[in-house]
Amino acid sequence: MGKVTGFMEYERIEEGYKPVPERLKNYKEFVIGLDDAQANKQAARCMDCGTPFCNSGCPVNNIIPDFNDMVFRADWKSAIDTLHSTNNFPEFTGRICPAPCEAACTLNVNDDAVGIKSIEHAIIDRAWAEGWVQPQPPQHKTGKKVAVVGSGPAGMAAAQQLARVGHDVTRFEKNDRVGGLLRYGIPDFKMEKIHIDRRVAQMQAEGVTFRTGVMVGRAQDPLGKDSKVTNWARETITPEQLQKDFDAVLLTAGAEQSRDLPVPGRDLDGVHFAMEFLPQQNKVNAGDKVKDQLRADGKHVIVIGGGDTGSDCVGTSNRHGAASVTQFELMPQPPEEENRPMTWPYWPIKLRTSSSHEEGCEREFAISTKELIGDGGKVTGLKTVRVEWKDGKMQEVPGSEQTLKADLVLLAMGFVAPVSAVLDAFGIDKDGRGNAKASTEFTGGYATNVPKVFAAGDIRRGQSLVVWAIREGRQAARSVDEFLMGYSDLPR
Repeated sequence: MGKVTGFMEYERIEEGYKPVPERLKNYKEFVIGLDDAQANKQAARCMDCGTPFCNSGCPVNNIIPDFNDMVFRADWKSAIDTLHSTNNFPEFTGRICPAPCEAACTLNVNDDAVGIKSIEHAIIDRAWAEGWVQPQPPQHKTGKKVAVVGSGPAGMAAAQQLARVGHDVTRFEKNDRVGGLLRYGIPDFKMEKIHIDRRVAQMQAEGVTFRTGVMVGRAQDPLGKDSKVTNWARETITPEQLQKDFDAVLLTAGAEQSRDLPVPGRDLDGVHFAMEFLPQQNKVNAGDKVKDQLRADGKHVIVIGGGDTGSDCVGTSNRHGAASVTQFELMPQPPEEENRPMTWPYWPIKLRTSSSHEEGCEREFAISTKELIGDGGKVTGLKTVRVEWKDGKMQEVPGSEQTLKADLVLLAMGFVAPVSAVLDAFGIDKDGRGNAKASTEFTGGYATNVPKVFAAGDIRRGQSLVVWAIREGRQAARSVDEFLMGYSDLPR
């Protein structure tokens, strides 16, 4: 723990933001991290709580009280070693994780939680600045070859773990750059891509081979007919070839099938999935040219979906110079504060206002879209109705219909499943939601019904958080290692 009485002496310190007018001019990160003195005081608030619920609230089980104490004592090198023992990529989670650990913090019962995420952010940024993050190549090679399909956080974590115990790991990515949705989903203003690039360089030094622009699936229509999933592949490799060339295959291709809106007018020009809109801007930020890029300049934008992806659309639209941005949420507006005695230590439902919302956005709750209307094949507005929930069922509110102007409609209602065609190409069994069917048991975990083929991350779990992807990637790496070698020294 930090200081014995620290939680009584010090208030929670929030990370700062650059002013809205300044940050809207570019796509750079704008969070101002804690300095050493602030980090010291924040770490001092960690209590001697006996049972650290933050540890179990964190999906990768970060050893939070320990690294808080190390930061308090200015032992930053030990802090990053402790953090890296459970989390391969703290620079990802320290920026974009919603921090379920803080919801579980014992201090959060009746006070403001310790700023665990901001401390993690400070630790990893300090580690990079000091040169402490170095490649860890294996001491010996096993001669075993592993293919990791997909290059998001689950695949990155698994590949790094497997390479460090001596396996020859090749990662396959259908798009032109590594990172999955970290690269082509999360906007640069939330996480600049240098953080991915540095880890790719580290992993290459550890022996991982990256093959971008390669789709793994059927030779014809590998993503299925008329798929809207981003695919910039230049070549396709079949599952049969992959299984022939490698001793094990780990699928970490995410859950990229977006939830659609089956209402009249869905086919109008100007109605797009968020994952058609967001990747294009990230590609432009990387220096590429995108023909007919989807842009919000001067447009009235309506984002349907009240989650993080919708928030990312809001922030990007504001940077484009949209005339107005409105975000719809089907569910009623949650309370501003949770009932902590009822919810702690679990993740509470409460109103969450993102930095993108603060930059300019009208938020509408308990609203449903009945029809998209247009003129000359282009969207011009939406017909909506207010809804309420009675006895667990959604009902329309009579007389609440209205028409709103819209030049660009972005569908950000979550992701329903992995791309079915990819799983079908391997012959993998699916669960009731269309995810790859595989358990997380200690023995035989993450193995699918297809011999030597494993699945982890969103492709197995369904849409989830970056931190859950890292957890599953690490655990799957142990299962693959044990499958190949008969035992494993990797942590679970």
